[in-house]
Amino acid sequence: MPSRNLNIILLTFCFSLLCFLTHRRAKPAMLVGDALDLINNHYVDPIDEETLLIAAMNGMTSILDQNCEYIPLDAYASFQDSMSQEFAGIGIYVEQPDLTKPVRVVTPLVGSPALRAGMMPGDEIVKIDGEDVAKLNLKEVSARLKGPINTVVYVVVRRDDQELSLSIDRSTIELESVIGDYRDAKNEWVYRLEDDPSIAYVRLTSFGEKTEGELRTVLTQLNNDFRGLVLDLRGNSGGLLYAAVDICDMFLERGRIVSTRIRGGKVYDEFDAQAGTLVSNDKPVAVLIDGNSASASEIVAACLQDHQRAVVVGTRSYGKGTVQNILPLQYGRSALRLTVARYYRPSGKNIHRVKEAKPEDEWGVRPNDEMEVSLDETTLEKLSKRWREASYPSLAASSALQLHVDEQALENESTEKEGGEGEELSVGGLSLDPVLRRAVEAIDADRAIDDEQNDNVVPAAA
Repeated sequence: MPSRNLNIILLTFCFSLLCFLTHRRAKPAMLVGDALDLINNHYVDPIDEETLLIAAMNGMTSILDQNCEYIPLDAYASFQDSMSQEFAGIGIYVEQPDLTKPVRVVTPLVGSPALRAGMMPGDEIVKIDGEDVAKLNLKEVSARLKGPINTVVYVVVRRDDQELSLSIDRSTIELESVIGDYRDAKNEWVYRLEDDPSIAYVRLTSFGEKTEGELRTVLTQLNNDFRGLVLDLRGNSGGLLYAAVDICDMFLERGRIVSTRIRGGKVYDEFDAQAGTLVSNDKPVAVLIDGNSASASEIVAACLQDHQRAVVVGTRSYGKGTVQNILPLQYGRSALRLTVARYYRPSGKNIHRVKEAKPEDEWGVRPNDEMEVSLDETTLEKLSKRWREASYPSLAASSALQLHVDEQALENESTEKEGGEGEELSVGGLSLDPVLRRAVEAIDADRAIDDEQNDNVVPAAA
């Protein structure tokens, strides 16, 4: 057979195989596409094609674990903002507890264009650029407030019985993920406890692209000038795996931080600490967690607990031991959040809580022995209020008197329980937060053990 004919046969075979494989991949997509067309053309009521697509994607991800999801076009940009820790806007937190009423301002961020323009907590947003938005929902109002940097948005707010017109310049708003106990007179975070400045206090609200750099700056400035450190991860739902790894490395000289395994239990990646720390090994560390501490928060808590580098205080964590990748769709306009691996703590355990898990099963990160401390609803509300007002001083002005009354009542109650004896608690986090108090007690106990061991050391004769 001539070689030319053989080449033609080989090319035909390769082309046929390619068509077959392409058809196998395209067949399910064609089925979904045909169903969308049939519904769109023949369903008794008109229905938006994008709504159908989202429903189809949600249906596929619903049979996977609870951390997989389709991120549609209108949500993907916000998701990217949260990971990059910045967005273009006016810098406010808003809420809409009553859908029949206008969206209202929770607080303008410190240093934000909204704060400079005079926007205040409690303002109701009724008009944006001349359009009545009093009956629009939260998503629609937020979308109208955002826009290109260096553009102006004209907002009318209702404050008490008055309507005020504000001209606000849009700019890049950077979201903080590393915060302290309170702000000073210059609106700068203080990373020490207000009640006890010898204890360093750092709260992480997320694990974003800038979190590692933010924390590195804070720890460098503190320069180990403290008797102990509290790392507060309560309410932190996680974020980037690499941010958690880098933060663990700030506390460890050596050892495994976390490993990940893909389909079939095959080890995909292993992360180890590098020599050198930002927090000296002789400085006690307490990590605070609760039921909303998840993912990257659990990586940090589990790693430092397994290496006995920190004591974990609070309540059992959420139990999210899986790793998700964000896979772009529609040329980067939407995405699929897909679980691609499980992570394992240094002890070799996976802390993921499966759907059918029971309380007695092994999942999540548990506090150390005698370190489990829970908060009742009243205490949690007071603590949340203090956190908000510490973060945004504009909130404190309107409720400073009530905050003082609440804390004074708490102090009086504590004194009564102790029979009128004992030292009066100062106004601050320690007076409100039993989890924080237990953490400080653990730090003091750790230092007391170290001091006792040092006292028992007999110097050699020279």
